[in-house]
Amino acid sequence: MRQRKIDMYIVPTSDFHESEYVGDYFKARKYLTGFTGSAGTAVITMEEAGLWTDGRYFIQAEKELENSPVTLYRMGEEGVPAVREYVEQNLREGGCLGFDGRVINAKDGAVYEKTALDKHGSVFVTEDLVGIIWEGRQKLPKHPAYLLDEAYAGESCGAKVTRLREKMAEEKAGVHILTSLYDIAWLFNIRGGDIPHVPVVLSFAAVTMEECCWFIQEGVLGEELQDYCKQNKITVKPYEEIYRYAQKIPAGETVLLDKRIVNYRIFHSLDPAVEVVDAPNPTEYMKAVKNETEVANIRKAHVKDGVAFTKFMYWLKSRIGKDEITEISASDYLEARRREQELFVDLSFDTISAYGANAAMMHYTATPESDAVLKPEGFLLVDSGGHYLDGSTDITRTVALGSLSQEEKRHFTAVCRANLNLAAAKFLYGCCGLNLDILARGPLWELGLDYKCGTGHGIGYLLNVHEGPNGFRWKVVPERNDSCVLEEGMVTTDEPGVYLEGKYGIRTENELLCKKAEKNEYGQFMEFETITYAPIDLDAILPEEMTAVERERLNEYHRMVYETIAPYLTEEERRWLEGYTRGI
Repeated sequence: MRQRKIDMYIVPTSDFHESEYVGDYFKARKYLTGFTGSAGTAVITMEEAGLWTDGRYFIQAEKELENSPVTLYRMGEEGVPAVREYVEQNLREGGCLGFDGRVINAKDGAVYEKTALDKHGSVFVTEDLVGIIWEGRQKLPKHPAYLLDEAYAGESCGAKVTRLREKMAEEKAGVHILTSLYDIAWLFNIRGGDIPHVPVVLSFAAVTMEECCWFIQEGVLGEELQDYCKQNKITVKPYEEIYRYAQKIPAGETVLLDKRIVNYRIFHSLDPAVEVVDAPNPTEYMKAVKNETEVANIRKAHVKDGVAFTKFMYWLKSRIGKDEITEISASDYLEARRREQELFVDLSFDTISAYGANAAMMHYTATPESDAVLKPEGFLLVDSGGHYLDGSTDITRTVALGSLSQEEKRHFTAVCRANLNLAAAKFLYGCCGLNLDILARGPLWELGLDYKCGTGHGIGYLLNVHEGPNGFRWKVVPERNDSCVLEEGMVTTDEPGVYLEGKYGIRTENELLCKKAEKNEYGQFMEFETITYAPIDLDAILPEEMTAVERERLNEYHRMVYETIAPYLTEEERRWLEGYTRGI
């Protein structure tokens, strides 16, 4: 920074595509600060290093940054400046603000650029400074791509491209630049392995009314996929060629892109005379609304996943106190049960297996150093999921390992009530997650409790486990694109929780499929179908804390779980499940 006369340097958690999770090559913020969470931004000045992260990671970040020169800034907390505010307040007059223009999106980059110019300063965006000092950095990920058959995708690449071009025509755009790895994978019916547990391929795409250009690393496509690209009029170009392609788009052309995702360097490669339509990628909304084939497949995936989790829960409840079980060995056992299932591809994310106080950290990951031995008391929180060719899953259960306090049972019951109340929602078309979130938070707010995250997120189909634009949240969070109108075919998680630092964490998570209910003089009513099948631990429930309606909702859910899962279990497991899905 001193050599380049840079006063302040920003290092986000990002790749060149604004992906939520990134491969090891892109973990520059982790390398600099030591904070291992999946979300956060570092800002480095000559006097200070700061790390910003959200409420999911406060406890974890505090532990990981202890005794380091990095200051933790708790995003969203009273009196804590946002990254942009900090930059504005601390960049000196005439100062230089630096960042790698490939890992900051065009929207944020424009804000930072304006801040620097308002202070009569400048920006330095042409180098990755972390890359210069990072010895032993891993190479850019590069794994073989594969085709997702139409039997799973439910729609051909050609049909998707046609729908996309119709949306482009509505915007009068001749070119659409697409940099979201999830959207490109969905559009071309391609999957890969360039981000752990996120089956995508590092690539960019540009779609015109005549052709599709796919910018991808050499050697990723085998002969079959090369032929597939020719058949679908997809021209394959080198990965880095996207910047030259953008430069060559003629003045006067209209380009559709999303500044929240397209990186700063691509955007500034465009001729200033190119007209830009800044709007969400049409593919984002299209892929969130699952088609009939995808919905049918997703239900199958959840049955298999429910069988795997139920077998795990039976084993855990049966063996606790008899065998030595740790957070990691429990996680390994669950993974083994998933891998037995037909069409299994991978875990959908790193399993969170958190015992006792560890579960108060929402995104805790057990390590050999922290791997707690489970005792026949307290809670084990397990948040896990699988990728199958017929869909992706995300389920959390909090399991009572033995004796519990009255407070633990009361909080567990409140979380259960919250989950069931949201799942039972019936609402008029036009509602979004903001309208419904209170149904989940209500039972917790009544106790003076809350959780510092959204209540639920969309789920990709063999893609990223966190997918917009649908979600449940009580207030708009600008950086979270999850407040769209809920449509039939959208799948959203329902995962309220209680997290008490130093004590325990509780979360119950199911997936909800949005469906049409009746239509009458008041309009089109909508409802949810719960498609996650696994028992909610009755050992931690206080029936007297539930209304009669809530008890019946739990009984109805458990009847569905038993009828769905029992046929795939051994006789011993079936009898156990019968007891854990009994009516209360």
